Amino acid sequence: MAVAHQPEQRGPYLDGVELTRMRRRHLRRVLAIEARVYPRPWSPSLFLSELAQRHSRSYLVARYDGEVVGYAGMMFMAGEAHVTNIAVDPDFHGRKVGTRLLYAIITEAVARASGIISLEVRVTNHKAQEMYEKFGFSVTGTRKGYYIETNEDAFVMEVRDALSNDYRRTLQTIRNELEEAARG
Repeated sequence: MAVAHQPEQRGPYLDGVELTRMRRRHLRRVLAIEARVYPRPWSPSLFLSELAQRHSRSYLVARYDGEVVGYAGMMFMAGEAHVTNIAVDPDFHGRKVGTRLLYAIITEAVARASGIISLEVRVTNHKAQEMYEKFGFSVTGTRKGYYIETNEDAFVMEVRDALSNDYRRTLQTIRNELEEAARG
């Protein structure tokens, strides 16, 4: 199995990452990342089923040096959007890959007139919660035992005003921060 070339230097921003629509050809690396980051990864057939629902789903991959290093998915329904998954290869954590993926799918949700955006996150995944809070998500509930494989609870986090001017300013601030980090 080919592994993405690890970047030479560690830093706050990884140059050369491109975001593109997830395709079948990306699944080998997506599944490898799934296996590294989740105790119970999604199956190939589940990803294929999601990819087939083009009108109500959107999946992106982040590629570096020609290899997939992260991915994110979102489901759309009547004025709402739900982040189905987001993951980055652990070798690329801390390089703003997840932030870029989340920014891209949230921007699409806003373009599709989704006023509410939701997701679930492990109660112990503080790094992810920190990123989601930066995007304006707040905890609105808890799902007990949501992660069956570990019997771990999940926080439900939501942005309830994604179409507001205030939220557009939040997204613009994140975009500006990413552009500044890219300039070094």
